[in-house]
Amino acid sequence: MNMSKKRVVSRASRAKRVRKKVSGTGERPRLCVRRSLNHIYAQLVDDEKGITIVQVGSSGKEIAAQNAQKKKSEISKAVGELLAEKAMEKGISKVVFDRKGYLYHGRVKALADAARGKGLQF
Repeated sequence: MNMSKKRVVSRASRAKRVRKKVSGTGERPRLCVRRSLNHIYAQLVDDEKGITIVQVGSSGKEIAAQNAQKKKSEISKAVGELLAEKAMEKGISKVVFDRKGYLYHGRVKALADAARGKGLQF
């Protein structure tokens, strides 16, 4: 198995291991982070109903236009702040953080810290 495939497979197994313990409810949804090479996405998921409550991504209209020349970690902060604002509008203040097997470092940490800074509790 080549290194890039091994990295993807091992991240998926870590994500599966985390999902055994972490699940979201209506009162406390799961904050799920997805990271690609160029973009980052975050969503609040109610696993009991199987629905996405709020979704924000760096390729979306709100973020992409204003952050064209910024670094990826700064864009991640903007995504976290926007997600927290949308969650507060829907009356959600507490979430469960699901890092999807990614290290809590860099862009994932920047997104989480920005969401906490705007009032989300996790």
